[in-house]
Amino acid sequence: MTATIIDGKQLAKASRAQTKDQVTKFIAAHGYAPGLATVLVGDDPASEVYVRNKRRAASEAGFVDFHRHLPAEVGEETVAALLDELAADQQVAGILLQLPLPEGLDRSALIERIPAAKDIDGLTTLSQGRLARGVPGLRPCTPAGIIELLDSAGVQIEGADAVVVGRSELVGHPVAELLLHRGATVTIAHSRTRDLKSATAGADILVAAAGVPGLITAAHVKPGAVVIDVGIHRTESGLRGDVRFEEVVHVAGRITPVPGGVGPMTIATLLRNTITAAEIGAAGETN
Repeated sequence: MTATIIDGKQLAKASRAQTKDQVTKFIAAHGYAPGLATVLVGDDPASEVYVRNKRRAASEAGFVDFHRHLPAEVGEETVAALLDELAADQQVAGILLQLPLPEGLDRSALIERIPAAKDIDGLTTLSQGRLARGVPGLRPCTPAGIIELLDSAGVQIEGADAVVVGRSELVGHPVAELLLHRGATVTIAHSRTRDLKSATAGADILVAAAGVPGLITAAHVKPGAVVIDVGIHRTESGLRGDVRFEEVVHVAGRITPVPGGVGPMTIATLLRNTITAAEIGAAGETN
């Protein structure tokens, strides 16, 4: 058996085209183009690449680029003042504070400077509370993209046994919440789970988001399961995920590749969140 590949590139392409159409309609209705503010602090090479890709995708969709780049040695007060300035700008629909931040900056305090209505990463306490309560709000991009990938592949989430390997606030916890809201029975495991194989071997849906290259092997996967690989690691042999694709592809029923799976949907969801935030702002909502 060879698993069916869940193509994130094609789904992301369609999503981005839809967002571009929404941006065009927004401009016609409101007389201005909404903007995406990306804030990069320091010179981390990986972060620079991520931000550049997000900016390019946003510009292609018709958003105005409000990028800001601050030096690594900047004071927290300066970053906070910049976030406040962007939050007050009506044309700025969404604000993205690129993580990780340099040492010495309080990540949580700075994230809370972003109004929930512009929190396109879904990381503020209010956004996370709305997710936990299951009420409308901006959802974290990667988890929301994962749900869309599952839906596009015709995966039955309701009633499924789902295991999320990873407990981060960026992916692990929010994707578990979204799966719960869709009626799955969810287990959260992680790299320190004592018997990871036993925890994952019965999963109908397995989401690998531990940030450990090749953590998930064929022995971790139930035959026919749906495997979503969130990891992306640069190695001497190229990009690879948290899943040993060359093994698992012969056990799983459906699987996302790395690259070309979750990654494209993360950016597509970011753009969709931005136009949603623009519409929220145009309606006069601030929280």
